[in-house]
This record gives sequence, C-alpha cells and structure tokens, in this order.
Amino acid sequence: MCGIVGIYGTSPVNQGLYDALTVLQHRGQDAAGIVTLNEGKMFLRKANGLVKDVFHTRHMRRLQGNLGVGHVRYPTAGCASSAEAQPLYVNSPYGIVLAHNGNLTNQEELKRVLYQTDRRHINTSSDSEILLNIFAHELQHCADEPLSPSAVFKAISNLYKRCKGAYAAVALINDHGMVCFRDPYGIRPVVLGKKVTNGKTEYMFASESVALDALNFELVRDVNPGEAIYIDSNGKLHSQQCIEANEAAPCIFEYVYLARPDSFMDDISVYRARLRMGEKLAEKILRIWPDHDIDVVIPIPDTSTTSAMELATKLNLKLRHGFVKNRYIGRTFIMPGQQMRKKSVRQKLNAIGLEFKDKNVLLVDDSVVRGTTSQQIVDMAREAGANKVYFASAAPAVRYPNVYGIDMPSAKELIAHGRTDEEVEALIGADKLIYQDLEDLVETCREGNPKITRFDTSVFDGNYITGDIDENYLQQLDNRRNDLAKNSPVVDVGEDEDAEPIDDTIMELHNVGGA
Repeated sequence: MCGIVGIYGTSPVNQGLYDALTVLQHRGQDAAGIVTLNEGKMFLRKANGLVKDVFHTRHMRRLQGNLGVGHVRYPTAGCASSAEAQPLYVNSPYGIVLAHNGNLTNQEELKRVLYQTDRRHINTSSDSEILLNIFAHELQHCADEPLSPSAVFKAISNLYKRCKGAYAAVALINDHGMVCFRDPYGIRPVVLGKKVTNGKTEYMFASESVALDALNFELVRDVNPGEAIYIDSNGKLHSQQCIEANEAAPCIFEYVYLARPDSFMDDISVYRARLRMGEKLAEKILRIWPDHDIDVVIPIPDTSTTSAMELATKLNLKLRHGFVKNRYIGRTFIMPGQQMRKKSVRQKLNAIGLEFKDKNVLLVDDSVVRGTTSQQIVDMAREAGANKVYFASAAPAVRYPNVYGIDMPSAKELIAHGRTDEEVEALIGADKLIYQDLEDLVETCREGNPKITRFDTSVFDGNYITGDIDENYLQQLDNRRNDLAKNSPVVDVGEDEDAEPIDDTIMELHNVGGA
C-alpha cells in the first residue's frame, strides 16, 4: 500500500507535491520521494521517513519545475530500505521516472525475462522497478519522433499484456509529458483532477481524491481499469483504453481501512460506505443477539469511528470515545514487523477509565488482521474497569494473504487463518466477537456505485481475481515477505543532503538512499 501523486502544472509544483504527499501520508510512512522536471533535468529527493522529515527547505528549493511526481511508501516485501524508495528512474529512453502503488504477481518471471531478453538489470527487489523497466523497454520499441500519444498508448498496451497483478502508476517522460495508468481490474485506486490557472489547465493524478481537495483541484473522474491518460508536452490530455478491461474489481479493503473517510474512489464515498458498514453490523447484532446487554459503544480510533457512530445510533446506544490517541504514533497496521506493532499499541492509545468502569462495552474496530492490537485493547478495557468486553469488526474475518499491495502477506500472521470465530474470540480475550458478513460489506460499497458489481475481497474469501495465484505462489510469497524477512539486517548506502539533478543511471545508483 502506497500513495502516488503527479502534477502537470503551469508553475512550480514542489510545494503542491509536498502538500499532496502529506495528505496521503496515511498510505505509507516508511519513505517518501519527489521528482520534478525542469528544462530537461530531473531533480530527485527521496529517503526513509515521514514527508515532513524527508523534505527540508534546502531540498524544496532544489526541486525545480512545473511537472513532478511523488510517492509515499509502505513496503509489502523485503525490508524497509531507502534503496527502494520511490520514484524510480531509468535513463533510456528519454529519461523516465515512475511512482507505483500495488504489486505485480508475476514479478519473478518478468525479472528473469527483463535480464535474459530485454537486457535490463533490476537493481532492487522492488516490483516497481520491474514495472518501470517494462514500460521503458516497450516505449523504446514503440517510440517515434516526436513521441506521439499513440506510441505511448501502444507501449502501455504491451505492458498490460506482460504485467499481472495490481498497479496504479504515474510516470514522467523527460521533455515529453506525464502518463498515468491503472491495472485492468482497477484493484488499486487513482483519480484525475484538473483546475484552470490564468487561463491554462493544470492536471493532477492521485491515489485518493482528498489530495485533489487539498490543492483545490476538481475531481474529474477515476482512471478506468486498463486505461492510460497521457498529457503531452503542450499540456494536451489524451486518453485511451489500452486493453479490454476486465470486470472492475476495486480493493474493498480501501473502504474498510486504507483510505481516508473524506475520499471518493470509483465514485464511492468512503465516509458513506463506512456509515453503511456500521448500519449493517448493527442489523446483524439485532438479528443474532436481540437481548444484548451492551451499555456503551466505544470505537477504536480512528478508522472505525464512522462505523461505530452509525452502529450506536441503530442500536439506540450511547457512543463514547473511551480511548485517547497519541497523534504522534503512526498507524500500527502499516508498521513493519510484529514486534514494532505490539510495542506501539499502548504508546498509541490510552483508556479513559470513566467510560469503562462497571460497564458492558462494545468495542468497534474496522477489522481484525493480526489480532495484536485487538488483544491488547481488550486487555486495556478490562484494566480500565469494564464489566464485560464485546468486540465488533466492521469487516469479515481476514483469513487469507493479500497479494495486491497490502501488507497481509503471511497466512501465519493472520489470527483468523485456520481458526473459527470462537477461537479468535478466545485469543483476543473478548466476551463476544461479532464479524461483519461479507455479503453485507460488499453491499455497503456497491450501494455507493451500483455499476461496480464486484470487489476484490480476496483477504476474506481467498478468491484471487487475477486468476494466477495458487498455493505454491502463496508459499513463495510467505517466504519472501514474512516478518522475519522484514526484520533482517539492512545495509543502506546512505543519502545525500541536497536534491541533485538526475543526469544518468550512475548518478541514480549512487543516490539510492535518497538525494
């Protein structure tokens, strides 16, 4: 899970990219990067850390140009090394930088073919570098002079034939323009925005519409599955369906947890979807537990607050904010490594005893993934004096690994994998555990956009929509992406202090730690 942004402006875009990445910070807290283009030179700054820590005034001053792309990263494979921070760069053809959100499911095969047939070397374990080199190779074979939109679209059409999995990407082509494309199923989100400044149209791509809002861009629409949008050197927008789209199947976990509530994705309001999740969950409680003895509903901040609010209203119960959140601790779900997540929970939340003492409380969370947070929060509620502690999840049980760009890679790390609801209930220490039904969850999102009849729900039902995932693939993925792999020692080549122009691949390789 990552956040991407691209701005094709009429004035310097460094501040706009910074502001957009700050708004998208919830999508990745491991690393951040920006590349801008000015008079044939690309300027790069990327490093590990939060946006506010990666970019200082000296870096911002060097990020010159009216075009640029940015990225915030959370790693779903390998280690949290700045060597894999994005955007990534290749110098041929033209000079291309790319920012990518998602995961290629055939990356090992692509990496082998790239070296043996395309004669391209992949320097990191990042599938984003593979995607970039596939695009560069195809563009080199399709390029004409001057570079035409048809050549760009042909290159992306060829890319679609080679790359499987989930990907939303935005790329800068030196002195030619900016292109954005989305996988044929539309699993990962990306939207298009525009605004008119001094009579000229500026364009923006972003993972979520909230980034457009922050920069006063109008949301035009989502980039369609299998579509590419190219803005040429004259600022003219071209779009083309580059491959016959499959049935759209956006990731439903975006609406459960990943996205901000004030975002729209695929014409669905995340906020309203979460309200409906709370309503459906309340209906289930009334159906299976009509004589409940719940005294108060307490959300686990922040993602579940919207669902908990509607649930409490439907049950005619009081909603109380019983946990105080430390705003300076990141999202525990996207922290690499189980030990770091476990340590951070009590640093992140503190219980208000008055809201728990001698009460039967219903804790509401967006989901239960590894169970680490849930177990500790139940313990905190009891320590704060709760009489009984019930637990409700706005999502169904997460039983299967995610292969499309979310860090749920190892089945062994998922508390519900191979266990009954009652066993999970006992493990987290709750007096009762209630999950949302999958059919109800799908309905909460589909109601926002009836045109979408299918969602990627693979983490709940094990149905991998790309059709190329088997047990052998999952086992290999588990070996590469489990917590032990993430905690392996990393040798980092370091980072320079100032943004520098990208002149060639040697410069880029020397700056893999960020510059």
